[in-house]
Amino acid sequence: MFSTAVYSFLFLCLFFSSFPQTSHNSRGPNLLKRVRRGWMWNQFVLQEEYTGSDYQYIGKLKSDQDYGNGLVKYVLSGEGAGSIFVIDENNGDLHATRRLDREEKAFYILRATVVNKQTGQKLEPETEFTVKLHDINDNEPKFSKEVYTGSVPERSDIGTSVIQVTATDADDSMYGSSAKLVYSISQGHPYFSVDPNTGVIRTALGPGNMDREQREHYQMVIDAKDMAGQRGGLTGTTIVNITLTDVNDNPPRFTQSIHEFRVPESAKSGTPVGRIVATDRDIGKNAEMYFTIVSGDGMDMFDISTDKETQEGVITVGKPLDFEKKPSYTVEIQVQNTQVDPRFWSPASKDMATVRIGVDDVDEPPLFDRASYVMEVKEDAAVGVAVGSVSAMDPDGARSKVKYSIDRRTDMDRLFNVHPGNGSVFLLKGLDREETAWHNVSVIATEFNNPRQSSHVTVSIRLLDVNDNPPTFAVVYETFVCERTTAGQWIQTVSAVDADEPSTGHKFFFSLAPERTHRSNFTVRDNGDNTAGILTRRANYSRLHQSVYLVPVVITDGDYPMQSSTGTLTVRVCTCNREGNMEVCNAEALSSSPGLSTGALIAILLCAIILLMIVVLFTSLKQQRKQEPLIISKEDVRDNVVSYNDEGGGEEDTQAFDIGALRHPDTAVALEESTKQRRDIIPTDAMLYSPRRQRPPPLVWDVRQFINHKVLENDCNPTAPPYDSLATYAYEGEGLVAESLSSLGSVSSEAEQDYHYLSDWGPRFRKLAELYGAEDCDFS
Repeated sequence: MFSTAVYSFLFLCLFFSSFPQTSHNSRGPNLLKRVRRGWMWNQFVLQEEYTGSDYQYIGKLKSDQDYGNGLVKYVLSGEGAGSIFVIDENNGDLHATRRLDREEKAFYILRATVVNKQTGQKLEPETEFTVKLHDINDNEPKFSKEVYTGSVPERSDIGTSVIQVTATDADDSMYGSSAKLVYSISQGHPYFSVDPNTGVIRTALGPGNMDREQREHYQMVIDAKDMAGQRGGLTGTTIVNITLTDVNDNPPRFTQSIHEFRVPESAKSGTPVGRIVATDRDIGKNAEMYFTIVSGDGMDMFDISTDKETQEGVITVGKPLDFEKKPSYTVEIQVQNTQVDPRFWSPASKDMATVRIGVDDVDEPPLFDRASYVMEVKEDAAVGVAVGSVSAMDPDGARSKVKYSIDRRTDMDRLFNVHPGNGSVFLLKGLDREETAWHNVSVIATEFNNPRQSSHVTVSIRLLDVNDNPPTFAVVYETFVCERTTAGQWIQTVSAVDADEPSTGHKFFFSLAPERTHRSNFTVRDNGDNTAGILTRRANYSRLHQSVYLVPVVITDGDYPMQSSTGTLTVRVCTCNREGNMEVCNAEALSSSPGLSTGALIAILLCAIILLMIVVLFTSLKQQRKQEPLIISKEDVRDNVVSYNDEGGGEEDTQAFDIGALRHPDTAVALEESTKQRRDIIPTDAMLYSPRRQRPPPLVWDVRQFINHKVLENDCNPTAPPYDSLATYAYEGEGLVAESLSSLGSVSSEAEQDYHYLSDWGPRFRKLAELYGAEDCDFS
C-alpha cells in the first residue's frame, strides 16, 4: 500500500521536473512566451488482483491552484469514474474500489480537473491520464485442444514429426516471464519426445521398435509451464493420442501349403473348383493380394482369380475336362501383394502352395466331332439323295452306341431326315433354291442305353443353283409409236430378270418370235448388255387402221440347260406433233391408271351409302306422316275411354276395363263371369262379397249402360278399388284449368257430388257429367 503510493508520487515528481520552471510574471524579450501549466500527470500504475480489504491507493493529484484553503474541488471522469475509481475532492487522493484483473482490461483512461467550490468555475483545463494495471502471474497456460489426435507411419525413423501442440498464457508477455512457456512430457516415455519451445512431438525410437502389428495406439500427457519452467510457475496439460498407420511390411502367407479339390468332368468353363486362403498382417490396400498359377500340368486347364471382398483365391475351370483323358491335375499357385513397398520387398515376399485337383467321371452325352456342319446339295436333287453325314460318339469309357434323329421343331416341313445308325442326312422332299436358299436343321445324337443323354448339333444346308427358271421381262412394257415415223426408229428399250443365280453372271439374248419374223411391223435389236431395243420396220402407221400392236420377244439365258420365254410388248399407235411427242391416242392407250384407284373406289362407296341413308330416312318420315291418329273422331266415346284407360291404368291395372268388351258387347257377360279378383288384393272372408249380377235387357245394352253398370259394380265391390280414378285423374288434373278430377282431395268420398258443372266445359265433359250424375243402385 505504501510502496504503491510512493511509486506513484515519485513518478509524478519526475514527470513534473521535466518541465522548466517559469514564473507567470516574468518578462522576456519575445512577445510569445510559454506559460507553465499549474499541474499535469500522464500515467499511474496499479497492481492487479489486489487482495486487501481497504480501497487500493493509486496516487495523489495536486494542482497549483490548491492553496490549502479548502476552496478547490477535484473532479474525476472517464472509464470507471465513480464506480471503480474514486477521488477525494478535497485533497486529490485517487483510489480503486475493487479488485481488478489485467486479463479483463489492461488499462483505464480517466480525466481530471479542479473547480472552485463556491463558484463552480474550472480553475484548470481538463487533463487526461491513464491507469495501467501491473501484471502478475495469475493465469495458467491453456492448450488449444483438450485432446490432440495424430498419426505417424509405422517403422518411421527417429525424429519423425508427428503433431504439434500449442498452449497460450493470458498473462502479459511483455512483462517478466509470466507468459513464457516450456513444453514437456509427463506421460508417454520413451516412444516420443516434444520440443520444449515449439511443442512439436517427434518419434523417439527407431523403426524396429515402432511396429503397428505389435502396438498400434499410444497416449501421451504433455505439460506447458509458464515462468520459463522455473519453480513457482503455473502448468497446463493436454492429452495426445497417436496412432501408427500401416505400411506394407508383411508379405501374405498361405494358411496351408497343400490343397485338394475335386470337380466333375461335366463342369463348364468358369465353374468354381475351390478357394484357397492366404493371410496378411497388414490392413487395407497393403493386405490386397493376387494369385497366379506358375507351374503344373493344369496350367492350361484351370484359372485363378482373387475375390475382392474376402481376398481369397478362386480356382475355376478354364477348358473342358475329360476324365477318360486325364483324371487329375496338379498346379503350383503363388500369392503376393498387389502393392509392394520397395523398402521391405524381398524374395520372401511371395508364398507358394500346391493344389491337387481330381476329375470325377460322369455319364456324358454323345459328343459330335464338329461344333456345326455345313452341307451342299443341288436344288434339283431327287428325293432320297444323301446330303451329307454327321458323326458323334459316347465319350465315356463304356462307349455306348449312338442313334441319330432330326429335331422336327427345326424342320417343320419335314424336308430332311437322318439315318439313325450312320448319321447320313438325306432328302424327304424336293427343294427349290429360289424359294429358300438355306436350310438349318438340328440333329440329335442319343445314347441307346441312356436316352436322357443326348446332344444337338446344327446342320446348315446350302442349295446349289440349277438353271431351271427362264428369264422374263423386268417389267410390263407398254409404249407407243407415232403415225408418221421412219423405218428403224427406236421406240423402247427392254431388259430381263432371272430368278436363277449363275456363278458367271446373267447373260440374256433377245430376238423376235420366229412366227412374226417375216410379217412383223417391228424388229428387235440385241444390245449385248442384257438389254434390247424395239425398232420400227416401216415409216407410216394408221391409228384408224390398227391402233394396237403386240410384239412377241423371245428372251434366252446363256446358262445350261438353256431356258427361254416369250414376252409381249404392247405398242399403241398415236398422233404426235413434229417433235415426236404424243398428242392423241385411243381411249385405252397409255392409260396412266388402268383402273380406279383405291381412294376413288372408297369415295364412290361412301357416296352410295350416304345416298341410301337419305332415301331410307325420307321414306320413314313419309310413313310416319301417313299413320292414323289415335283418336279419329272427337265424338267417339269408345276411343275416349281407351285413351284414358291406357294412360291411367299402369302395369297393375290390367283387369280394370277391357276394351274388347266395348267392341264385342255379346261376349261381355261371358268375360265378366270369368273375371278373377285383382292380383294385388288378398281376399278375406268378410271381403268375399259377390253382388248378384243381372244381365241388362238387350235393348238397353249400349255403351252408356255398360259403363254405368261397371261403375256401380266397382263402387259396391270392396275387392276392386277404383285404381283407374286414382292413377289417371289424380295425375291428369295437375296443372290443368279443369283442376284435379281425383276424389282423394275431397272432404268425403261418400258425400253426394254434383257433376252438372262439367257440362260447361264442353261436349266431352258433358258426357262425363251425364255418366257420373246417374242414380246409384244397389245390387242384391
